[in-house]
Amino acid sequence: MLRLALKVSTPISEEFVKIGNLSTRSLSELKPRMKRSLDLIVSILLLVLSLPLVGLVALAILMSMGPPVFFRQIRPGLHCQPFSLLKFRSMCNAYDDKGNMLPGQQRITRLGRLLRSLSLDELPQLFNVLRGDMSLVGPRPLLTKYLELYTPEQMRRQEVKPGITGWAQVNGRNGITWEDKFALDVWYVDHQSIWLDLKILWLTLIKVVSREGVTTAGGTLAAHFAGTRKEKREGTLPSDSLPTAEQTKDAE
Repeated sequence: MLRLALKVSTPISEEFVKIGNLSTRSLSELKPRMKRSLDLIVSILLLVLSLPLVGLVALAILMSMGPPVFFRQIRPGLHCQPFSLLKFRSMCNAYDDKGNMLPGQQRITRLGRLLRSLSLDELPQLFNVLRGDMSLVGPRPLLTKYLELYTPEQMRRQEVKPGITGWAQVNGRNGITWEDKFALDVWYVDHQSIWLDLKILWLTLIKVVSREGVTTAGGTLAAHFAGTRKEKREGTLPSDSLPTAEQTKDAE
């Protein structure tokens, strides 16, 4: 009887393992589809609702700075694949006496400052989301030249599609260091979920309304990333730059 029971139970156990593996695999395949569906639904809805605003912003840029209305730049996307990022122009093309382009702090216009403070310059990136180059939520797409400056850990931010907003944007944005931003980006890569995306979108709305973190603590635009110093690479980031246990619980 004992031998018979073992012979019967073994195939049944194997079947349960197969079903469990199949369920896990199906869930992992379903997550990207759910995220893409969320991207498409929200992006189309936002584009339809914001069309009059997009028209007004485009007209204001034409009248104050002239064409072009949009700023295009190649940025690294998923797995460092390049794509053309789309934004509303916020700077004019101003040069010094020697023909060199002035720093961004001197070229940003009053309209540009207003657009950035309200995050309206990012609206055209909804088209990037529709094309599949970006997601609504993910690490921000930064300059291509930064890729060679990343540490192996920081490079992990390229394992997901870049986003219009992200975990770093709702936890300090330009008010925190580059190293803190990258640590938050990598945290998102390891904990991404639909619920976390919805939480980030809600927090983004609050941040946009309050205009929090648009500039640095000194009121200027964020400085360019120049690489992580050796002592920072070998050490650890400040603990307050990473999510607390309570935040992690809520995100999951």
